[in-house]
Amino acid sequence: MDESDWLAERFEDNRTHLRAVAYRMLGSRSEADDAVQEAWLRFSRSDTSGVENLGGWLTTVVARLCLDMLRARRSRGEEPLSAHVSESIVSREDGIDPEQEALLADSVGLALLVVLETLDPAERLAFVLHDMFAVPFDEIAPIVGRSAVAARQLASRARRRVQGAGTVRNADLTRQRDVVEAFLAAARAGDFDGLLAVLDPDVVRRIDVAAVPPRASTEVRGAQAVAKGALAGSQRARSAPVALALVNGSVGVVVAPRGRLSRVVTFKIRHGKIVEIDVLTDPASLRQLHLAVLEG
Repeated sequence: MDESDWLAERFEDNRTHLRAVAYRMLGSRSEADDAVQEAWLRFSRSDTSGVENLGGWLTTVVARLCLDMLRARRSRGEEPLSAHVSESIVSREDGIDPEQEALLADSVGLALLVVLETLDPAERLAFVLHDMFAVPFDEIAPIVGRSAVAARQLASRARRRVQGAGTVRNADLTRQRDVVEAFLAAARAGDFDGLLAVLDPDVVRRIDVAAVPPRASTEVRGAQAVAKGALAGSQRARSAPVALALVNGSVGVVVAPRGRLSRVVTFKIRHGKIVEIDVLTDPASLRQLHLAVLEG
């Protein structure tokens, strides 16, 4: 085995852990992959012969990269990324490789990701590294450019915010779920009045062009029209397996006949009423979604 192969093997032994760290830091799988790739480039160019704890060294490199990315995001005035959840447990045609399965098994919850997005970059790093990966504060301190005591305080502040805000987010998701479940139940039962009860009078339903005949309208407006469409759609799809899911951070519905994702329905809810419904069927669009099937 030549040196390049040896380096690559050592890095691959740590890749899953590094992706998990980066994902929790950044809340985006694509950005996490970018950070891990950059860590590989730095590793391949560095002399690590004297490094005793390679995993710790690589974790520090990834953490620094993520901290820089978070700070750059904030300095540009970007809105926080929407909280992403790991890939759906619904099967995809291209499957999930063993590394991805390991990452999924250790995936961070939606509510926590949402709260992490609100933290200062240094707070987020201290909390993620210490509370999720048990990195000592004396190792975190030089990454954030502070003392170990200050790093501990950063993690403590972040922990209080996580504990305080998580309950609010979970309550919001519970309310969303109640409304979506009421919509589904009414549609399945053929209950027109039940549908009207959860639809805003000015509700809009959109469906992507992949699911409608040529030149047909992709948008329906008004509670009456949307309710009629929901009843008709429910009759056509009565035998298709339907499950509640978190879709890019909000409660939605997935349809997966024979275990293959074919349709996703998302909802925008305001004051307990559904104001927007989006139906996605285009395979390219579905592959861009971040889903997690809800239990129960």
